[in-house]
Amino acid sequence: MTTSASAWVITGPTSGFGHATALELARHGTVVLVGRNPDKLAAVAAEIEGRGGAAVAIVADLSDVVSSRRAAAEITALELPVRGVLNNAGVMLSTPATSKQGWELSFATNHLGPLAFTDALLPSLADGTNVVFIASAVEDPGRIPAVRAGFRGSRFISAQAAARGEYTPGGSSRPGMDAYATSKQGNLAAVFSLAREYPRLRFRAIEPGVNPGSNLGEVPAVVRVIAKALTPILTVFPHFTTSKRAARVITRILTDSSAATGTYYNEDGKPMAASTQVSDVAFCDRYIAESRELLATVTS
Repeated sequence: MTTSASAWVITGPTSGFGHATALELARHGTVVLVGRNPDKLAAVAAEIEGRGGAAVAIVADLSDVVSSRRAAAEITALELPVRGVLNNAGVMLSTPATSKQGWELSFATNHLGPLAFTDALLPSLADGTNVVFIASAVEDPGRIPAVRAGFRGSRFISAQAAARGEYTPGGSSRPGMDAYATSKQGNLAAVFSLAREYPRLRFRAIEPGVNPGSNLGEVPAVVRVIAKALTPILTVFPHFTTSKRAARVITRILTDSSAATGTYYNEDGKPMAASTQVSDVAFCDRYIAESRELLATVTS
């Protein structure tokens, strides 16, 4: 177990993988909870403290660049010994929506906001700090289980196009899937590109597995209850997991003190390959450069 003097930042800690991971991380030190709902954050903080842990709540909307940067500044001001940052917050939407900046909401929440948040935090992080992004293998058009579920991989044209909700032809027939796959590819691009840009830090990505009972998508409450009940049974199939199991894997990678960086892990915590597209250095660097150009247009 890591010393209690350590602090761990997690976004999206109030449900699903995030909630389970926040509770697991509390065994390793102070947990900084970053989310948009103050009441839910307070409930998770109380749960951690009730178990003898320590937690700090930071209210922020990761789809809003200004709010993301403000959250990073608030965390820096705490002067805590941050050992790891987990970019976990994410959405998968079936109906069109836009962020405060007018950008497609999945792309803003899953990629642009976390990138702005991370970029703002990086200067204050000590050497060797782990920065982890929750990714998704649905970005890979060659991922057979994802294709069977209706995904057609990332449809990235440019960051500007993704922010407008525009993708390459031949994508999914199901609403929201192209937006989700493209935005999650951005998480991988960030890990691969930032690992080269900041060799003093450790960047990692995790595909946490499929959890039908999570709160990621727009699923009716009754369906979610049924899915949660079935999840333990479904784990006999490849790639399926539970929130608790995923939390243990995520926590192990986030707290790992090795020098591994630019690494992508599967639901079992083993290294895995990304799509051919995002494995290309030039593509990754273009994805992040264009994303930063968009972020630079937001100055207040």
